[in-house]
Amino acid sequence: MLIRRFRPGDSAAVRPSEITSESVYLDRRKLLQAALAAGVAGIGAGWAQRSDAADLKVERNAKYSLSDAPNSYEDITTYNNYYEFGLDKADPAENSGRFKPTPWSVEVKGEAENIGKFSLEDLLKGHAIEERVYRLRCVEAWSMVIPWAGVPLASVLKQFKPTSKAKYVAFKTVLRPEEMPGQRSRSLDWPYVEGLRIDEAMHPLALLAVGLYGKTLPNQNGAPLRLVTPWKYGFKGIKSIVEIRFTEKQPPTTWNISAPQEYGFYANVNPKVDHPRWSQARERKIGAGLFGTRVPTLMYNGYEQEVAGLYQGMDLKKYY
Repeated sequence: MLIRRFRPGDSAAVRPSEITSESVYLDRRKLLQAALAAGVAGIGAGWAQRSDAADLKVERNAKYSLSDAPNSYEDITTYNNYYEFGLDKADPAENSGRFKPTPWSVEVKGEAENIGKFSLEDLLKGHAIEERVYRLRCVEAWSMVIPWAGVPLASVLKQFKPTSKAKYVAFKTVLRPEEMPGQRSRSLDWPYVEGLRIDEAMHPLALLAVGLYGKTLPNQNGAPLRLVTPWKYGFKGIKSIVEIRFTEKQPPTTWNISAPQEYGFYANVNPKVDHPRWSQARERKIGAGLFGTRVPTLMYNGYEQEVAGLYQGMDLKKYY
């Protein structure tokens, strides 16, 4: 995977049509683009009454782009891991219709000065929504290229003024078994929980996503708010976030609780460390067909230059 970086005015910058298909962009222009009266920059009017696939007002960030063509909207929204709606890849799209992502609030707790319960509108107030093209690499050795829409996680977290005791950031998914049939099973301990080290959370690549392809997140993709850390495996991307907690100690994470011999806290993409049941050395891009060419997996999912410094001196086989 190649990472292309451009400065404003660079004539070689990727055109919008190279990132997202022209037809998709034309279709979605049908809907109005307006800011909320509350002042949430970039989110369309009526967020609290939004329908699935409503348009977002986004600013494309050309710094975060790829040479790879994005997957289709259909690929991204019909092939998902989201165990709250079922174990099969098609289950989230088929079983998430009853889920209600509005209204939404997030509770902020722990080692920070500004804590409390915030509506989604207040949480994102004043933050412009960016479009960034990232690869999602699943631990099962498949990948997608996705035009995410969201805000830098760091800019959201800083507004809560974490204290010097905040060494980690923990996240929690909503618990609604009446709307999320997978939560009625014992496949995992519910609700789903995840975490990052504070310096990982503050890294410029970390994103709180509210949409993809310029539209609000569908239920099956983690509506209305999810985490995207492109140098980590996809299970690190916790969905439907309702709690953010600043902690002094490393927080528990769902897959590490469920299978600690297979899933570590860090979950960094590392082709040199195999999953106990399969190799991580190669991957297949979804949409390339059942027998699509497998390509070598890149260290940190291709973001080695940006994030390797976070793990300098660490034993990456121990801290997997």
